[in-house]
Amino acid sequence: MVRRRRKPPLLLAGVVASLAVLATSGASPHPVVVDEVAQSVPLPAAACCLQVVTASDAVHSALPVSMALFSSAAPARTVAAPVAASRWRVIDLHRILPQGVAPEAGLQVKTIFLARSISVVFPEIHSIGGVRADALRWHPNGLALDVMVSNPSSPAGIALGNKIVAYALENAARFGLQDAIWRGVYYTPSGPQNSGAGHFDHVHLTTFGGGYPTGDEIYYR
Repeated sequence: MVRRRRKPPLLLAGVVASLAVLATSGASPHPVVVDEVAQSVPLPAAACCLQVVTASDAVHSALPVSMALFSSAAPARTVAAPVAASRWRVIDLHRILPQGVAPEAGLQVKTIFLARSISVVFPEIHSIGGVRADALRWHPNGLALDVMVSNPSSPAGIALGNKIVAYALENAARFGLQDAIWRGVYYTPSGPQNSGAGHFDHVHLTTFGGGYPTGDEIYYR
C-alpha cells in the first residue's frame, strides 16, 4: 500500500477554536475564566507518530491496521463513521517498508513498492537493478526490476528464482505487476505465456508504474 501524507490544517483549527470561545462568552471583550483543568489523555502504547488529517482522509484512515501487504486476499471494506474536520491518525512504524537494496532514483511508486517488498521477504537477494539504458521503455521509465539471483543455475538458485516469481504473481494486484521473466519463461498474472525469453541469471519484473514519487509516499507492508 502506498499513501501520500497530507498537510495538517492547523491554522484553520486555531481560527475555529477562537470563534468558538467568543460565541460561548457572548462576544464579551473580557477574558473567559475556566475553572476546570483539562485532564491529559494517555495515547496508545504504539502511537509513535501522529498526524492531523482532514476529513477527506477519513476513508483512508479507516483501513484496518492489521491489513498486510503480503496477503493475496483482498482486504475487507471498512465504512468510516462521520468524523470532525480533522482527526488524529496513528502511523505504525512497524508496518512501514524501509528502502531495500534497489536504487530507487527514477523508479515509479509501484516499482519501488515491489522492490522494497522483495528486499524484506527475500533477504538473500543482495542486488536489484532498476533504471538503466535500454532499447525498450520499461527500464528507462522506472517500470522494471532485475532481481539478481546468486548461483542461478544451481538447484538452490533456481528454487529461489521460482519463489520470487510466485510471490510477485500472487501479489500482482497489490504491486501493479505487468509481467515476469525467469529462465526463458514469460509470465503474466494469468500464468506462463511462452518460452524463449532468456533471463537465466535474474528475475525480470515489470509493473504498471503508478507515477513518479513526490517524496510524501509511505510504503506499507
